[in-house]
Amino acid sequence: MPLFQYTAKAAGGQTVTGTVEAPDRRTAQIQIERMGHIPVALSETASSASSAPKARRFVFPRPAGRADAMTPRETLVFSTELSDLLASGMTLGHALASLSRRGGRRGAEAVIKSLREDIIQGRSLSEALSRHPSTFPPLYVSMVRVGEASGKLSEVMARLVSHYERIQELKEKVLMALVYPAIVLALGLATLVFSMVFVIPKFSVIFEELGSTLPLPTRFLIASSNWLVRYGWVLAAAIGGGVFVLRRAVRTPAGRLRWDALQLRVPFLRGIVAAGTFANFSRTLNTLLANGVPVLQALAIVEETVGNAVISSEIRNARERITDGTTISAPLAAGGVFPTLMTDMLAIGEQTGDMTTALDHIAHRYENELNRNVKIFTTALEPALIVVVAVLVGFVALSILMAVFNLTSGLDV
Repeated sequence: MPLFQYTAKAAGGQTVTGTVEAPDRRTAQIQIERMGHIPVALSETASSASSAPKARRFVFPRPAGRADAMTPRETLVFSTELSDLLASGMTLGHALASLSRRGGRRGAEAVIKSLREDIIQGRSLSEALSRHPSTFPPLYVSMVRVGEASGKLSEVMARLVSHYERIQELKEKVLMALVYPAIVLALGLATLVFSMVFVIPKFSVIFEELGSTLPLPTRFLIASSNWLVRYGWVLAAAIGGGVFVLRRAVRTPAGRLRWDALQLRVPFLRGIVAAGTFANFSRTLNTLLANGVPVLQALAIVEETVGNAVISSEIRNARERITDGTTISAPLAAGGVFPTLMTDMLAIGEQTGDMTTALDHIAHRYENELNRNVKIFTTALEPALIVVVAVLVGFVALSILMAVFNLTSGLDV
């Protein structure tokens, strides 16, 4: 393969020189632009076979592992900025070079630099993205591949940004709804533990010195306090061990299936989980089909990104039925997991030949249902937590007051 000597202007304005290996002059020019340079002079020097012993070879590091990865928020920011740069007319190489110089967290910066190096070496963006599966899921890679094939990469990136903004908004909505109840519960438990460990033992010493018979609630409270002071570490270790075992179990396929099935059965919680999952399913499938991804491939991607093992398993079963030539709605309805309303709306979309519009309506419906379920859940959870905390703290206060009143009444006699 021919070897081309080039002189180019870097993004900073300095002049750089080097060589690239390419089948023709046009490909060599494209490779130089992907490096983030503007070609000034380009000439063929020799074939790679004759110059291989003299050429210096650079080996770039292998794809980043879990340490070199982006968080979902960083991925969204990267996608937004890359979409804006491509829409402004900047080449892919220049755009990645610009993003790699902006700084940021080390892991995210390493991913962007790795993408730029892969582009310089002649790989496509989708191929470069696929080398970072912990950052870019199959949905992301497949959509970029479609954009490259259609020549509309900037448009596809804009749709990806819109899709991930909706998904991120759904997640943040649920998390924000749980912030206040979590704060109430944490403060209540902290107050209770502080009282049991530091306050109750002091009262226990006073009651013991007075030698009076204490009420049953007070005796129970003091015994619980003594146990917590002596063996609190056992309780903490048991809770930590239980959480560790549960997390390990959930990471197994069988454990994940049971855990996700449980979430779909718990009152209040099942409405949030189901609505969020169905909205995610509809949005993702709509995005893929609207960008020309085949149905079977789109369902395979949705299966990996839907976020619930039970529904993912049902999608896999439906995909196997679709290979026999059936529609999407009928296989999804056969398992009994997807709601009848949802499969009926899909059937209408199949009959009219407008699946994307049907999926968009389904997504809007379940997003609204998610908002309503989150509001109901938080409305019911907040007073319930307040009552629980009030009962626990009130029991502590009442037990102490009962003992005090008992002692004072004995002194009066």
